[in-house]
Amino acid sequence: MKNIVILGSTGSIGTSSLDVIARLGKEYRVIALSANNNTDLFLKQLHTFKPRFAAVLNPASYEKIKDQVPAATRLLPPEIESLMFMASLPSADLVINGVVGAVGFQPLVSAIKAGKTVALANKEPMVMAGKTLMKECERWEAAILPVDSEPSAIFQCLAGLADEYSYHRHTQDISRVFLTASGGPFAKRKAALSTVTPAEALNHPRWHMGKKITIDSATLMNKGFESIEIMNLFNLPEEKVQIVIHPQSIVHSAVEFNDGAILAQMGEPDMRVPIQYAITYPHRAPGPVKKLNLFEAAKLEFFEPDFERFPCLALALSAYRQGGIMPAVLSAADEVAVDAFLKEQIKFTDISKLIYTVLKGAPHTSGDTTLNQALDADAWAREAAQACLADKTYKKASI
Repeated sequence: MKNIVILGSTGSIGTSSLDVIARLGKEYRVIALSANNNTDLFLKQLHTFKPRFAAVLNPASYEKIKDQVPAATRLLPPEIESLMFMASLPSADLVINGVVGAVGFQPLVSAIKAGKTVALANKEPMVMAGKTLMKECERWEAAILPVDSEPSAIFQCLAGLADEYSYHRHTQDISRVFLTASGGPFAKRKAALSTVTPAEALNHPRWHMGKKITIDSATLMNKGFESIEIMNLFNLPEEKVQIVIHPQSIVHSAVEFNDGAILAQMGEPDMRVPIQYAITYPHRAPGPVKKLNLFEAAKLEFFEPDFERFPCLALALSAYRQGGIMPAVLSAADEVAVDAFLKEQIKFTDISKLIYTVLKGAPHTSGDTTLNQALDADAWAREAAQACLADKTYKKASI
């Protein structure tokens, strides 16, 4: 029996995880679930899976469901400490972190310090302080299994290199990693991006995801985040990471070794594949996903990314090179900018300008960011981004 905690159970990762678990059978049991606002779906999940613990971060959501949870489920207070508690439950064998943004940082730290195996879809913590988090994993004998399609693909290509979870120590044989990206809805758009609406940006051609990550995919910031994530997760220098636009999303990523051999992980674009692999690792179970038909796939295209049209990608890599707290500042500023765009407070092209303005004003630090420094930088950047929105200084930015 594998006991599983899911943080962010009503999002795309969470719902797919529950679908996978339901199909896998009784050997997998959900013992804790968390959500934020989608109370109707959350209540259905609670009554279907009957976990021991449940939590909603939104106080209004808590009030709405507090008298409707199953008798066997304990509803925890609407605070971050509840997620931290669930992430470190002694009986938990696997913690699936599917929340969005920096809110997943402290629960991830709690899971690591409890020596848990974490199936991680929440990439922002690995951006904020990835190197430090990997050191904490070694210290507490915890493990991180990537769930996002591309990092998972790299993990799967490297799975034969080492025993268990020590894959990040065995990358000296790697020549390059090809980190693929669909390119989002605007990869081939010739019209100006300044007129892009939230509805257009949310219309992803390949993946069905939450709003924040979908906008990040449209700006290519998501690929910048993933670049930082895999560099930290697999201990890779930047020169070994090559970003490739691959509109068909069939090759989820690939690894080239020193002898010139390339291993690629391929398949239909369905998040249930990497999620199930993380849940059943190191084993593979029959999956619900349509098998890839190479004859139907027929044509696979690969292009270099356009850094000028998608400056968020360049900003992400620049923040990584600067090091210190800059990646944490990047992550927080992006959250504020994306939220502002979705509320139609700024243009699509203003997202990068706002992030650039916040990064430009951030204090520089050196060395690996501590956990507390990452949280402080996140708070500072959010305040700075809101100030930029208020005084509109981002409009003067020239990236």
